[in-house]
Amino acid sequence: MEFTAKSGNPEKQRTACIVVGVFEPRRLSPAAERLDQVSDGFISNLIRRGDLEGKIGQTLLLHNVPNTLCDRILLIGCGRERELHDAQYRKIIATAATTLNDIGAMEAVCYLTELHVKGRDNHWNVRQAVETVENSLYSFDQLKSKKDTTRRPLRKIVMSVASRRELQDSEDAVTEGYAIAQGVKLAKDLGNLPGNICTPSYLAEQALALAHQYDSIDTEILEQKDMEQLGMGALLSVAKGSRQPPKLICMRHTGNGKDKPIVLVGKGLTFDAGGISLKPAAAMDEMKYDMCGGASVFGVMRAVAELKLPLNIIGVVPASENLPDGAANKPGDVVTSMSGQTIEILNTDAEGRLILCDALSYAEKYEPEAVIDIATLTGACVIALGKHASGLLSNHSPLAHDLLNAGKSSGDRAWELPLWEEYNEQLKSPFADLANIGGREGGAITAAAFLSNFTKKYDWAHLDIAGSAWLGGDKKGATGRPVPLLTQYLLDRCKEK
Repeated sequence: MEFTAKSGNPEKQRTACIVVGVFEPRRLSPAAERLDQVSDGFISNLIRRGDLEGKIGQTLLLHNVPNTLCDRILLIGCGRERELHDAQYRKIIATAATTLNDIGAMEAVCYLTELHVKGRDNHWNVRQAVETVENSLYSFDQLKSKKDTTRRPLRKIVMSVASRRELQDSEDAVTEGYAIAQGVKLAKDLGNLPGNICTPSYLAEQALALAHQYDSIDTEILEQKDMEQLGMGALLSVAKGSRQPPKLICMRHTGNGKDKPIVLVGKGLTFDAGGISLKPAAAMDEMKYDMCGGASVFGVMRAVAELKLPLNIIGVVPASENLPDGAANKPGDVVTSMSGQTIEILNTDAEGRLILCDALSYAEKYEPEAVIDIATLTGACVIALGKHASGLLSNHSPLAHDLLNAGKSSGDRAWELPLWEEYNEQLKSPFADLANIGGREGGAITAAAFLSNFTKKYDWAHLDIAGSAWLGGDKKGATGRPVPLLTQYLLDRCKEK
């Protein structure tokens, strides 16, 4: 897909289709009004008859509109003008994108970016439009023998800008939106691959490919013997039940040689059957998504490399499988982490925190400015927040504040949960320094409290994406979250610097 920004009157655009909005009840947007004026009321006469009310989701395709240079005009319902907010805007753009793709309009000029969204500016409108178009048209058909391809797919969209003064800013917004969309796509593709293809070794290969594609990225892969030498007993204990060798994937984007790096640690459990504490069979296929935290790190690394951000960013992905086997962890086993802390494994299905804790200890070597881990960690977070927000916990209030703001700006929201010392009481063990679970109460919080014991030497935040990383049911698939949130956080850091 090609995206560009351009200013100009709609009636002068030579294109396959022009997209304009209609508000409820039957009120034309400024661009639609302009087209109506030059066509002597062609559009207003149609909608006055009741062809389009203006409700969100409604569409009307017009042919042969007088005194215009375009082949067709697509009217999109935008709801009530004064009530237009973020989610509605994205729904409007998504409707436009899927309709254009269905009708065979290979190119279009979109004037929906000129709509007034509460509290948002032109830059936000354009960037969100690019991201939403890409998201709406995404499909994962790599493994199908017969692909359901569109005969004349949408190839190019021009985002309209009200004035030339906003053109450069809009072009920057297109660049940002496209880079984030490509990062989201990579995260989705990795997440949607089945566990027999997307193994720890496959992830390692993709990290090396990313380094080959972008000069700013260097990749290092730590093998099992390297982790043994480092004393990563927690991570390695999870991998014992699998025939797939574990990998510790380290990707480094160098954008500024002087600054301390920001480290992103993503859980890379390429399949999680629960180990000896076996999961129920129902929906176990979705446990291929247990590496979506790692996938999001890949997506962010691609986005920052595309944008050439002047930051030092390190992506660390501990990758393993968690399967039942004669050598697998057993409830009651005690393992020693890289930090030297011992852990009693009460539930082998609480394995994500075991691979993360050693990766978080490893992150100390980079002397980071901040460390953010991303993990599909707990079902308890899904119960608490549903699919709409990622859980956020942190040992540093300014870092949490910045991540929350990035979520609001990007539309990839998070919600902060408390991380009080009292929650650590639930992790006490009579046989080890820590237990790997803290009981049913506050499960998402006690999981983060467990990780906090390995993050004492730096500012740290934890994103629990168990609810937001993928969708089930008829819309089953990875979402690519929280790539937009994290990329926005990094963009904000660039502005601060």
